Amino acid sequence: MLGTALLVLSIVAILHAAFSTYEHLTHLKALGRPEGSLPQDTVYEALIAVVFGIVGAALRTPELREVTWRSEMKRRSAEEQDTRLSFATFVQRAGILNNTTA
Repeated sequence: MLGTALLVLSIVAILHAAFSTYEHLTHLKALGRPEGSLPQDTVYEALIAVVFGIVGAALRTPELREVTWRSEMKRRSAEEQDTRLSFATFVQRAGILNNTTA
């Protein structure tokens, strides 16, 4: 629940920072000064939103599963193991690649 709340908060904060940036650049353009840096509060808002997003995503992820051969075999039956085609018996029918006399 906390992870979801942090993600929502970070999305809202990033959208607000983007709108503030657009508004600031529009104001500078109206004054005839298109160059200039962004206000520090907008930059800090975006950085804090990114940190909240990272923390929220980390809190929201499920537990890691064990990835071993033993844990995989607990979930599968023996019939599922050899159901795909085997390439060990592949024979080139054209004989071009198998021709060792040339």
